[in-house]
Amino acid sequence: MRSYRFKAKYGELINDLIKDYEEETNSPYIIGPDAVCLLELLCEKMELSPGMRILDMGCGAGFTSIILAKEFGVTVFANDLWFSASDNYKRFVKAGIENQVYPMRADARALPYADGFFDAAVSIDAYHYFGTDECYFGNHYARLVKPGGQFGMVLPALTREFEHGLPDGLVPLWEPDMYAWHSADWWSRMWQKTNLVDVRCAEEISGGKALWNATADHELHEADTENYLTLMRLTAIKR
Repeated sequence: MRSYRFKAKYGELINDLIKDYEEETNSPYIIGPDAVCLLELLCEKMELSPGMRILDMGCGAGFTSIILAKEFGVTVFANDLWFSASDNYKRFVKAGIENQVYPMRADARALPYADGFFDAAVSIDAYHYFGTDECYFGNHYARLVKPGGQFGMVLPALTREFEHGLPDGLVPLWEPDMYAWHSADWWSRMWQKTNLVDVRCAEEISGGKALWNATADHELHEADTENYLTLMRLTAIKR
C-alpha cells in the first residue's frame, strides 16, 4: 500500500484531536475509510491555492478542514449537520487555524451561502448521504461554486452496479444506507448530464478496497468475495 504524506505530516495532530474527542464524549470516535488519506487522494486531482474559499461539505469533526487550511492556505467553511459547530471550533482553535476555518452547522438542502461564493467545494466520505437524489446537485449544490470553480469528492463506492440484486454474501450485512454507494461512472453521468459542470476525473481508486478495509467494515469486506466494494474520486469544473 502507498504511503500518504498528509498522514505523516498531520497524523499526530489528528490523533491528539481524536483523543480529546473521545475523552470529552466518553465514546469512541467512529471512523470509516481514513479521511486524511482520502483527502490527499482528492487533492492530487484538484488545484488549490492560498486565498481560495473552500466548502468542506460533511466535514464531520473538522479534521479535513484543518488539513486544507494548513496545507494550502485556503479559507474553509466546515459544514456538517451532525457535529456541533461549537465543538468543531474548539478543535480549530487547538489546531491554530481558527482564523482560517469557519464552523457551520447546516442541512445540505438549506445551505446559507451565497451563489458563487466558493472557489471549490469538496466532500470527503459524505456526499452520498445527501447527494444521490438526482435533483440535489442542480437545485442545491452547483450554485455554491463560481464559474470555473472546482468540485471534488471521495466516496465509498462500487466497482460496478448491482445488476441482479445484492450478492448473497453481502445480504446479511447490508444496511439501507449502503444503497447510496455507486460506481464512479454512475456519479459521473449524474453530474455531467446537468450541463452545469464538466467532469474532469471519475475513477475507482487503485487499492481502494484495501485502504477502506484497513480502518473500517472488515466483516463486510471479507464477505465481498466478488469485489464490488471500493473507493472512488470525482472532480469537476463549474461551467
